[in-house]
Amino acid sequence: MITKAELLKCSIEMFTEIGSKHVTLDELANELGISKKTIYTFYKNKHDLVTASLECILGDFKKDINTIISENSNDPVLSVILIYEKGFGYLKYFKPSFLFGLEKYYPKASAKFYDFIEDFSSNVVFRLLRQAQENGSVKKNINLELLVKIYFFRMDNIVFKGNDLFDIYSKEDIFKYLIVYNLKGIITDGYTNPYFE
Repeated sequence: MITKAELLKCSIEMFTEIGSKHVTLDELANELGISKKTIYTFYKNKHDLVTASLECILGDFKKDINTIISENSNDPVLSVILIYEKGFGYLKYFKPSFLFGLEKYYPKASAKFYDFIEDFSSNVVFRLLRQAQENGSVKKNINLELLVKIYFFRMDNIVFKGNDLFDIYSKEDIFKYLIVYNLKGIITDGYTNPYFE
């Protein structure tokens, strides 16, 4: 008998690789070697399974965020950099086809994704940058709210809009240009960390 965790793991892989709309429950059951009826013992319908899969991805990222913040509590700028570095690894899940499928066919899951992005940028990133500004690592004259809205909100729109930037540039280059170089422009002269050398 398959476990709920195994079902979620396979669902995440298939939904993010192919797109949630294009994966049927029959195909998922076939991939796992189970009957479709078994899926219904865990989830009422495909909408619930898609939502649970997204929540699982976001839950893992939240755990990573909390670990990074606790391990770097004395350096909020470094925390922001490390969170986005980790976040770039999660962008593999949020390919345009997956996000478009959520938006178009799974409004509950899509709302959860956008709520997470809003909370992440408005609370986590903004709070860390404000802490850095208060401790003198970020210039006092920087409007952090505007900075976060321009550079740190809806990163998926930037990298996936039009051409998928990951098809053109390396993940490392995109990370440097979007995150490191933008942060380097707002730090004070006395602040250093390995990413800015």
